[in-house]
Amino acid sequence: MNTKFIVNDYALIWNLLFQASISENIYKIKQKLWDTYRNEYNLTFKDKIAIMKDYKNFIPSDDTIYNIVLEKKDYEKIKKQAEKYRKELMELWDKNNKETNYLLKNIIRKKISDYTIFVVSKELNVVDQPISSSLVVGKDIDKKDPLNILLEINMKIINANIKKYKEKDLDFKNAIIELAVLNEYATRITKRSCYLAGTPSLLALKRHLYPYWLMYLGIKKEEFNTYMMRDKFVFETEKYAYEKELKKMNLEEFIDFCIRNQKYIIRIPKEEII
Repeated sequence: MNTKFIVNDYALIWNLLFQASISENIYKIKQKLWDTYRNEYNLTFKDKIAIMKDYKNFIPSDDTIYNIVLEKKDYEKIKKQAEKYRKELMELWDKNNKETNYLLKNIIRKKISDYTIFVVSKELNVVDQPISSSLVVGKDIDKKDPLNILLEINMKIINANIKKYKEKDLDFKNAIIELAVLNEYATRITKRSCYLAGTPSLLALKRHLYPYWLMYLGIKKEEFNTYMMRDKFVFETEKYAYEKELKKMNLEEFIDFCIRNQKYIIRIPKEEII
């Protein structure tokens, strides 16, 4: 997967217009535009998907609103800030590119098409996915936990590239994607176990899935104890037949396997955290 980070005028302006106002000045600009060019403002709202699908060739049906915003000094300042933020995101992405490629190749095991990340003002506090092949990212990088934004981006990308499941099976899908990104991928990046991170309501299910998850990762049975100690999950290894075929599956196939065999997987009593 090739990932491109860009600052695009149309995408940036659209988000400034239709997300929460990031300043008093922007609010006033939006309000004046709405009062003066209401029809054009409404037309602009419809541009979102078209921009995301083909930003290089996008031409608005009415560029009145865009042209007015482009001339504002406030917009010039916001765009410069977005360009600086783009560089920060790219540096973080490039720094962890090796582990991200490992996530996609060895954990997801499913081809993901090229991705465009539209970088907007981080003051918007948004990570949005208008279409499956692109993201809109405008969220401050946490100084204490800078990898949080990286995990959120990858969670969005992986979710968008896994098929849809029935409502009753969503917990399995969500738990396994968390195991892949928030747990195993994060563990590889930080060099410390992150297996207790994620949605609290999914933790019990992830404990049940954990033995099969190790098999999926290709961990040998004699190494299970080492991983159990690392991740603070414990189970009785002798009660589990080693499923050799799991390490040949991709993430979607593994989700399907777990859903098909959920009665067998969850029949084991809940494991205790060490």
